[in-house]
Amino acid sequence: MTAAPPRSAAIVAIGTEMLGPLRQDTNSLWLSARLEEAGIRVVRKSVVGDDPAALRDELDRAASAAPLVFTTGGLGPTADDVTVAAVAEWAGAPLRRNEAFLQAMRERFEKRGFPMPECNAKQADFIVGADVLANPKGTAPGFRARKDGVEIVILPGVPSEMKEIFETLVLPVLRERAGGTIARRRVLRIAGMGESAVEQLVAPLYEKWSEDPVTILASPGEVQLHLVARGTPDEAERRLAEMEADFRKVLGDRVFGQDGDDLAVVVGRLLKESRRSIALAESCSGGLVSTLLTDVPGSSDYFLGSVVSYANSAKEQLLGVAEDTLRAHGAVSAPAAREMAVGARERFDADVAVSITGIAGPDGGTPEKPVGTVFFAIATRDGSLVERRRQLFGDRAVIRRTSALHALELLRRTLTGKAEAP
Repeated sequence: MTAAPPRSAAIVAIGTEMLGPLRQDTNSLWLSARLEEAGIRVVRKSVVGDDPAALRDELDRAASAAPLVFTTGGLGPTADDVTVAAVAEWAGAPLRRNEAFLQAMRERFEKRGFPMPECNAKQADFIVGADVLANPKGTAPGFRARKDGVEIVILPGVPSEMKEIFETLVLPVLRERAGGTIARRRVLRIAGMGESAVEQLVAPLYEKWSEDPVTILASPGEVQLHLVARGTPDEAERRLAEMEADFRKVLGDRVFGQDGDDLAVVVGRLLKESRRSIALAESCSGGLVSTLLTDVPGSSDYFLGSVVSYANSAKEQLLGVAEDTLRAHGAVSAPAAREMAVGARERFDADVAVSITGIAGPDGGTPEKPVGTVFFAIATRDGSLVERRRQLFGDRAVIRRTSALHALELLRRTLTGKAEAP
C-alpha cells in the first residue's frame, strides 16, 4: 500500500445484474461503514455493468475522485467476469497465469470429488506487479494494484468472500496507515416531526460543527440525524459526545432513541417498565401499529389485543362508537377517535389504548378532510384523553406508515408525561 494514509475512497460495484431491478449493491453499504470506522470517507459510489470499456471509464472517474478505489464483483470464472482483465489494462499491467495457483485450484476441486471446469483457469491469471489477496472462502483471489499514485483494491462480489478478505487483509493495513485515526457515528432518531422542522431547530449548530459531517435523513414518520466525529479513539469519542450533547440540548425530548433504537422497541420498554398494558383500535392504518408492536420480542407482556375497525359497523359493534357520533361527525373525526380509544381500553381492560382513524387515499378526501387527514386518540385507565389531528402527505402506503409512527410517538410522549406535541 502507499505510504500516505488516504482520507477518501471510491467504490465501484461491478455487475450488469445490479443495473436492473432484481439485485442491489449491498457490498458498497458494508464497505462504507467499515471504511468510515477506519477514518476514510467514501466520496463516490457507482455501479457499472460487465463491460470492460465502461469499467475502465468508471475507474478513471473513481481515481480522479479519491486516491483509494475499491471494486467488488466480476472475479468469477464465466465470460462476463471481466474485472481482472479490465483493471490490468487500465493500470497498464499485463496478466500472467500463475501455474502454482492453477494447480492448487485443480486439487481443491478434486478433493470435492469432481474435476475443475476449464473456465476456472482464468482465475489464475494474476495482474503483474499487484499484491494477491488470498480468498480462503472461494476460488477467486483479490488484488491490490496501483496506477499513478492511485491504489485499487479488487474484491470478490460474493459478500462473505469480500468481507473475509477486507477484514483480514485490507482493514488492518488501513488502520495501521491511519495512525490510529478512526470515525465514530451516532444516530439520533426523531418521530412525529417533519424534516424541515428538525432542520430549522438544528441548523444553528452546523457552523459550530462545520468540520464534522452531519447528515439529516427522512423517511415516513421518522427523521434521523447522523453525527460523525474523527480522530484517535479517545478524541473521536469525546468529540462525538460533545456533538450529541449539543444536538440533544436543541432537540430535547423529541429524540426518542439513538443508533439502532426502534420506536416500537422504545415504547414497549416504557410499557414494560411501567407495568402497563395496551390495546389498539386501528382504522386507516389497518393493523400496522399492532404489527410494529408485536414484532418486538416479549410484547406479550404488555400487548393485549387490537380491533381493526374499517367499517362503521365494526366501530359501533366492537368498540362502542355511538351511531350519533358517526352520523354527526363522521368516522374520520376527533369524537370518533376518542370513542374508539375508550372502547378499546374498556373491551380489553387495558391501562392505555390508542386509536387511529383517517383517510389514507387515494380516494375519500373532501375539502374539509382531504386525503391524509388522520385523527389520533389515547385513553388511559384514569380517564384522561389525548387527541391529535394531523395532515399527512404521500401515497397510501406512506400515509399508513406515517400514521403508525405518529401514533407510537404520541403514545411514547403520553407514557413519559410529555404528551404535548413538539
